[in-house]
Formats: sequence, C-alpha cells, structure tokens
Amino acid sequence: MKSPVLLTGIGAMLFSCAGAKSAELPNVVFVLADELRTQDLGYNGNTDVLSPHIDKLAGESVNLYNTVSGTPVCSPYRGSLLTGQYPLTHGVFVNDVLLDPEAASLPKIFNAAGYETAYIGKWHLDGHGRSTFIPEERRQGFEYWKALECTHDYNNSWYWGNNDKFKKWDGYDAFAQTRAAANYIHERKDSESPFFLMISYGIPHTPFDQAPEEYKQIYREKELSIRPNVPEEYHEATRNHLIGYYAHITALDRCVGELQDAIREAGIEDNTIFIFTSDHGYMIHSQGWFHKQVPYEESIHVPFLLKYPEKFGQQGQTSGALMNTPDIMPTLLSLSGLPVPDTVEGDDLSGIITGHRPDDTEAVLLACHHPFGQWQRKRGGKEYRGVRTKRYTYAHDLEGPWLLFDNLNDPYQLNNLVACEDHESLRKRLHAKMEDLLERTGDEFEPGMNYINRWNYVVDDTETIPYVDVNFRGIPIETFQK
Repeated sequence: MKSPVLLTGIGAMLFSCAGAKSAELPNVVFVLADELRTQDLGYNGNTDVLSPHIDKLAGESVNLYNTVSGTPVCSPYRGSLLTGQYPLTHGVFVNDVLLDPEAASLPKIFNAAGYETAYIGKWHLDGHGRSTFIPEERRQGFEYWKALECTHDYNNSWYWGNNDKFKKWDGYDAFAQTRAAANYIHERKDSESPFFLMISYGIPHTPFDQAPEEYKQIYREKELSIRPNVPEEYHEATRNHLIGYYAHITALDRCVGELQDAIREAGIEDNTIFIFTSDHGYMIHSQGWFHKQVPYEESIHVPFLLKYPEKFGQQGQTSGALMNTPDIMPTLLSLSGLPVPDTVEGDDLSGIITGHRPDDTEAVLLACHHPFGQWQRKRGGKEYRGVRTKRYTYAHDLEGPWLLFDNLNDPYQLNNLVACEDHESLRKRLHAKMEDLLERTGDEFEPGMNYINRWNYVVDDTETIPYVDVNFRGIPIETFQK
C-alpha cells in the first residue's frame, strides 16, 4: 500500500490521512471534455447526436443539470477545477499562463491521502509553450503523466511521458488516450491504494474536420437541426460545423463506453466515482457568435454526471443544484471522504447531492476578466460579470446592464429583457446578487488590462497571451516532432 505523505509548500494546509484505510477510499476517474455544451447530448434531448454510452451513464448517475462554467474558457476553468478558487485568486484568468506550482491542488490532496494519481491528455496550465516539456514540479502532484500543454491536431498528436521522451499518440488521440487510461485502470485493479485518474480530452473542440471519417459520414447523411438562435445567414456554415462537432461527440461517447467497460472489468465499479463533464460550451453561431467566453447558455452550460454506485446505486437521479467550477473540488473531496483545504473558495455541494441538506443554491457568478483579442475583442467581445440562477441569466459589462434572459420561458435567449421596465425589479435583485458574489470573491470588476498588468503577464498587439512554442532545454521543439 502506498504510504500517505504530507503536502509541502502550502502553508497551513498540511494534513495526514494515515489513520484512514486506503481500501475504504473510493477510486476517482474524472473525464473532462473540451467545448462540449450540454445541449448536444442525447439524454438532454438532442435527437441528432448519437451518444448511447453517455446517455446510459446519465441513467446511472446523479445529473447536476444546472452546472455552469462561470469563466467559460480553457485555462481559467482548469485552474479553478484543480484549486477550488476563482480565477482572480489563482491568477489563471486567461489562457496560456502558469498555475502556481505551490497551489493546494486536487492531486496533491489525493496524494496526501495515499492515492496514486495520474493525468492523461490536455493540460493547459503550464504557460511555457504548448508543446514544451512540463517538469514534475509543475504537474501539481500528478505522478503518472502522459500529457501535453495543448494541441488540437488530433491525428498528429504528441505527449510527454514521465520522463523527457516526446511521443506520438497512435491515430486519433482520444482513442489512444482512452486505451492508456484503460490500461492504467487494469494495472491497478489489485492495488491496495486507491487512485485518482484524470483524462482530459481535446475533443469536441475545433478543428471539426479532424473527427474520424466513419463518424462524420453518419452526420453527413442526417438532416441536422439548427438552433433557433442561429441567424439565418449562418445556417449553412453551422450545418457544416455540426457534422464534425457531432462526429467528435460520438467518438467521445465511444471513449466513455470503453472507460466504463475497463472499470467494470477491473471489478472496481462499486467503489469508483466517475465524473463526466466539460470545461465550457461552444456557440457555433448561436447569437451570431462562434467561440465561447460569453454568458449565453451555449457557452456556459455544461454537462455534469456523477456516478458513484456505492453511495447512489445505479438509478439515475437529477439535481437542480447550481454548480460553478470552483465548487467541483470541495464537492469531490468531500464525497471521497477527504478534507477540504481552507484555500478553497467554492462551495461543497456534497450534502445536497447525497440528500443530507436541502438545495440552498441561488446563483453562481459569471465572469469574463479579459476577452482574448484574436477572436473576441475584435468581434465585440468584452469584460462582463453576471449571475446565472436556476431560471435567469443576468450580465453587466463595463458600461452597464447588458443581458437579462428568462431561461424558463425563453430557453434560446431570444428576448433580452434588460431594458424592459416590467423587469426592472428583477434586474435590480439579480444585480444585487451579482454584487454580493463579487464582494465575496474580492472582484472589483476592472478592465481586463488592469489584471494583466497586475499579474505581470505579457500580451501581444491583440491583447492575447502568446502561446507559440518555446524551446525545450535549448533544443528547437521541431526536433522532437520529426
């Protein structure tokens, strides 16, 4: 059995779980998709998409259907996921910057409890170039390592192993990463130590044309529906995008099925927490936007399925509790029977999920701290803060109230009520809730460049953090890609 260790370098958050038997602790498999909006899964009513394994998982899980990516972009989500903090606290409020190696993060806490920890796939928290070697001290405590900072070249995809060997995934990387994860699970079926495994896929993020041909062909032959909030002039382009996007989703669905099979074959299903979620959604021309980083439902609303047979059995359940990204870490730690560090800002929702406390969630904070210049600022992207409740979305930009939607009566957000006199009292209530959350998180809502300067980040002439590859030990990165 692996010996529990003490965390170091994170101040008062030192603890030991030596008194707990590792065999009593659950394994954790955390599956993270990239740019998967919750609206595009079969169990959520999309009849165009084939996602049978994810749909089956939903029937065996607690479905937290009000899960929100409060800062809907890659690196900020990942920083909040691992630390339980809001982006202005951990500092990763933009892509391609480094998460503090001394952070009190999920894998370090699992390590301290005697867990074996593993990471496979996209990292996007190193800030030293998207193909550069990530040394052990910048892996946040993950031990087993098959990862790359970031790539979306899915059929020519590379990774760094535990050593400094640069290796290529065989074929479509999501399938190869799933095989690696399945092998990791099988190799630990007889271990006395529990494990925490994260698989971070690049799909269904663009480019859509890199999806497997067999899956793209499925959707070429279907008459695909267009969301009502996509302007007419984008319909043809949207259909073309959906062919590849849905093909990636069906490929992802295959991966989820294979991971579930591996867990069952290893005989550890009953005591394994399995989470399936996404870092944020994707607009794909809804509201005339293509990317993310905006407060619309297609951008912020993500799936969150939590399967834990030992606690919840095999019957599908639903929870309307509002979950924001910083809430995931404390919730997962509590469900695993582990302490939550006092550095965490998110809320522990485990009591709500297990039925030991009523759902008292009211609103979650929405924020864009610095819109990326290359595909947001020049297209009208802007800083905003807001709230998402179980019914409403409210957003305020630097100039004043911007958006107000009744998502119950207007699920496609076609009717902006922000200037409607009949809804003035509602807007004021939501604005007050937003201000409460901003005060709680220490967010004074300043222009994005203020934060860039405060953290001493360097941006290019589009106000974007450069993410070109840098050299590895003085050797051009191209050397390792030959």
